[in-house]
Amino acid sequence: MRAPAAALGVIEGLADGFAGVAKLAGGALADDPERRQATAVGGYTATAVLTALVGAATAVWQVGALRVAGWVARGLRGPARSALLADVAPPDAYGRAYGLERTMDNLGAIGGPLLGLALVSTVGIRTTILRSVIPGLVAAGAIFLAIKAAPKLEPREHRPLRLRVRPVLRGGLGRLLYAITAFEVGNAAATLLILRATDVLSPGHGHDSAVKLGLVLYAGYNLAAAVSSLPAGRLHDRRGSIVVLSLGVASFLVAYAGFAVTGGTVVLLAALFLLAGAGKGLVETAEQAAVAELAPADLRGSAFGVLAAIQSFGNLAASATAGALWTLVSPRAAFLYLATWMLVSLTALFLARPPEPTR
Repeated sequence: MRAPAAALGVIEGLADGFAGVAKLAGGALADDPERRQATAVGGYTATAVLTALVGAATAVWQVGALRVAGWVARGLRGPARSALLADVAPPDAYGRAYGLERTMDNLGAIGGPLLGLALVSTVGIRTTILRSVIPGLVAAGAIFLAIKAAPKLEPREHRPLRLRVRPVLRGGLGRLLYAITAFEVGNAAATLLILRATDVLSPGHGHDSAVKLGLVLYAGYNLAAAVSSLPAGRLHDRRGSIVVLSLGVASFLVAYAGFAVTGGTVVLLAALFLLAGAGKGLVETAEQAAVAELAPADLRGSAFGVLAAIQSFGNLAASATAGALWTLVSPRAAFLYLATWMLVSLTALFLARPPEPTR
């Protein structure tokens, strides 16, 4: 549409910001079983339709409005989907349930763009975007059928819509969420990893080849996240969330330290991308399973809403601060800053351990 790159930045920034607020609202909706079912189905349907309509847009403001609206629907559905999964999974298999969900999500992050590229080359960009409504509606239909097949929950008294944050932040779950917050404030967007790889590979491979290599490394990052999610879920069910979260945060710590000091060989960069991807699979699985396990049933929606908001706003703060340090100081300073937050998170996880039973 011949708009400047700044327009894309504004659109994505607004979409992410409104999605973060919507996740909090989605948490309030998801506290009630009936509302969470309607929110999940409606959120998937609205996201599919609004995103696909971008293919019919004729002006940049239309793209922006549709993108923001679609991401609001996406934010609303997130806590409801997570709470629904906790409703249907047995408590001793929360880790495996969320590990499978994370595995499929990360595989979609690989397969979706590849399918999109194939369609763009055959039918064009607009038709490809319009056809994205098909898998979106399939997802909405799948979650509708899953709700119908799930065991019926006991009806609860309808309460006024209110996100209950203070009760969520009490006890063991609260201590864990503080540690997760420290992690998310240092969990920058993966685009910074791609940019770092491009920068350090360009002198030896040329800019175009470095960009292509960076994208291949990013595919490996998503593959590592997918592969690690299921083992992370199994480990959670055996050893608990603290162990899995600590392993994931430690993986990011080593990866960020490596990105700060690396000299730029492809093999070393590949190892760092795979390590960060494995950390992503470990942490995301354990975060979801921990909330499902520790949150009271009547607060589960609010708890998932708080977690989703922490992830959204924490990632935004991490990326913005690291980007500023990259520009004003150096890439090394940016990654050392992110690594410092991993150390803070590991310390908080150590302090969040349940006390040893007295003998």
